[in-house]
Amino acid sequence: ASAHIAKAEKYLKTGFLKWKPDYDSAATEYGKAAVAFKNAKQFDQAREACLREAEAHENNKALFHAAKAYEQAGMMLKEMQRLPEAVQLIEKASMMYLENGTPDTAAIALERAGKLIENVSPEKAVQLYQQAASVFENEERLRQALEMLGKASRLLVRGRRLDEAALSLQKEKSIYKEIENYPTCYKKTIAQVLVHLHRNDYVAAERCVRESYSIPGFNGSEDCAALEQLLEGYDQQDQDQVSEVCNSPLFKYMDNDYAKLGLTLVVPGGGIKKKSPNAAQDKARGPAAVGSHADEEEDEYSGGLC
Repeated sequence: ASAHIAKAEKYLKTGFLKWKPDYDSAATEYGKAAVAFKNAKQFDQAREACLREAEAHENNKALFHAAKAYEQAGMMLKEMQRLPEAVQLIEKASMMYLENGTPDTAAIALERAGKLIENVSPEKAVQLYQQAASVFENEERLRQALEMLGKASRLLVRGRRLDEAALSLQKEKSIYKEIENYPTCYKKTIAQVLVHLHRNDYVAAERCVRESYSIPGFNGSEDCAALEQLLEGYDQQDQDQVSEVCNSPLFKYMDNDYAKLGLTLVVPGGGIKKKSPNAAQDKARGPAAVGSHADEEEDEYSGGLC
């Protein structure tokens, strides 16, 4: 590694007969030095070599190669568990890819940065995934954009940022509708309704279902029937009905973050209690029997409490 760095510095020197530094050769040598340092597990020196390689490529107006070197420097920081700094360098690389006219590579770099930081700073990961989705969407690569938006939505739900999650899910749903993937639209509607109910916004949940009737095949689907049953139970504060719907396979086998929303959904006010057995019997025996049962109770106290 040291030998490669010495060569690189020699290429950068100028003199009476050499007026311009040889940035291309210097960058190659710095790249070789970075690999050698990495193999020796000397990640800090490897990072430094990558940064010098990037600088040489920049001076040579080779933006794509400079971005690659910055990305490599970021990966060295990842090895050193300096994740926020690693993400900064990968973000810088993605900007260079965009400037160079290679947006796909920029989006992939942003996704990689999101994965790195997801467990440390979910907020930053959401931002990176949304940026990647935006780049893919501009390139009309909608399936990749949806994958990024899906990751962002799930992270927002996990972090209980439900207002933002509702907006993110709406964006996902509109793109799925655009590419005519209607069954997935139904699933996104279920996720939306669960998010709205956790936000205690029954009106938004109901509107969400109502708007989905315009999606081909939704009206009459099992998703639609389950959602109507869920909203009815929630509106009537019937916890048993809500729990029954949320424990159905349709809800339980969704993405884990949405399934959890279903399992933890509680109706406002704690829900109504189960009907007593007597009430159930009275209902079966009809109004007359209920009347006689009430008379018996009255007769019991007809002589007064004493």
